[in-house]
Amino acid sequence: MYYIIVNPASKSGKGLKIWSQIEPVLIEKKIKYKLYFSKKIGHVSRLVRKLSASLADGAPDFILKLIILGGDGTLNEAIQGISDFNRVHLGYIPTGSSNDLARDLHLPKDPVKILESILSCQTPSALDLGKLTYDNCSGELSRQHSNEDSTSRLFAVSCGIGFDAAVCEEALASRFKNILNKIGLGKLTYLTIALKQLIKAKKITCKVTFDDAPPIYLPKFLFVACMIHQYEGGGFKFCPDANACDGLTDICVVGNIPKWLIVMALPTAFFGKHYIFQGIDHYTAHKIQLETSAPLWVHTDGEVTRKSSSITITGEKQKLQFLL
Repeated sequence: MYYIIVNPASKSGKGLKIWSQIEPVLIEKKIKYKLYFSKKIGHVSRLVRKLSASLADGAPDFILKLIILGGDGTLNEAIQGISDFNRVHLGYIPTGSSNDLARDLHLPKDPVKILESILSCQTPSALDLGKLTYDNCSGELSRQHSNEDSTSRLFAVSCGIGFDAAVCEEALASRFKNILNKIGLGKLTYLTIALKQLIKAKKITCKVTFDDAPPIYLPKFLFVACMIHQYEGGGFKFCPDANACDGLTDICVVGNIPKWLIVMALPTAFFGKHYIFQGIDHYTAHKIQLETSAPLWVHTDGEVTRKSSSITITGEKQKLQFLL
């Protein structure tokens, strides 16, 4: 039995269209499944939490096979609700506008081929998860998560504070994004908003600590992207060496670089060549602590919940059992 959660609103309604392509395959193959449609932000987490609760009542060897149809944000919601990662096997059919996880995992473009791969998978791949902890929860809540009260969130792809999270926060509420999604140019949303956010970005200082090393001080901080996979923001290859199975978080730190140079550097990030610019640096660590001089937006897999001036990121090695 597979439990399938569909976000019909992903990619401006194309999620429902993609479901209509794969449903006949399930019927033809006589696959038993139970279907759920998400209704609003937070609904996917509640659905998965309820399904995970059934594990306690089942046999010790019972595995919950869960398939998510949605974007990276929908998948992020789903992992918040999993109570026992050892007993949940997760399949993912991307229907979003950025699909950075699918890009890094080299999933086929054809959703039917992805479904067939999920159904035939006997041994799931163990992928890393990241965990964000808000050390300071006093910051402003986002428009989409105004009822968020959690002090921590998991992430499957990336977590960021500052400029990249501000781009995500605006993109989530952007009508322009919906228009571009309908004509297949959704990733341009992030580039357009990125240039806008860059222009209005204020001077912020930041202290970054990696594991037990001495802290690094950034007098002109723009953003830090903490990556499990290589891509975020619709194809920006911020951490080209990221390995989703090594238990380490790859970190792209952008600071002490003039705005005009960032405009030149951003396009090169699509190809992972941005480290040629002075002021853009790469690190790896098991634990990252960040303190900023003012609260900034924070995202997990593109989902922005609140602003914070102090966060901690840790990795959980090969915790996610992924059907590929």
